[in-house]
Amino acid sequence: MDTSDPTLQPSMGERAVDAAADVSRTIGEVSSGLRAAVDRLSDILTRARRPGQPLGIISAVTREAPLSSLFIAFLVGLAVARRR
Repeated sequence: MDTSDPTLQPSMGERAVDAAADVSRTIGEVSSGLRAAVDRLSDILTRARRPGQPLGIISAVTREAPLSSLFIAFLVGLAVARRR
């Protein structure tokens, strides 16, 4: 049998190997995309937690007055729940 004949179709095993390779490549691409997104998000959160930045201010207020912060968060949750 001549394997260079273009009219021959790939066997089921060859098709399975090709499909597995495609899936593996796709998973690798998705994985690297997710890794890049997580890195960007971590960077953004790190910058936002610096003193004077929004999350830094919220963290400081929460450390200073945890019960007041909890009460305010509860009220905001109620307001959001009532709008729906």
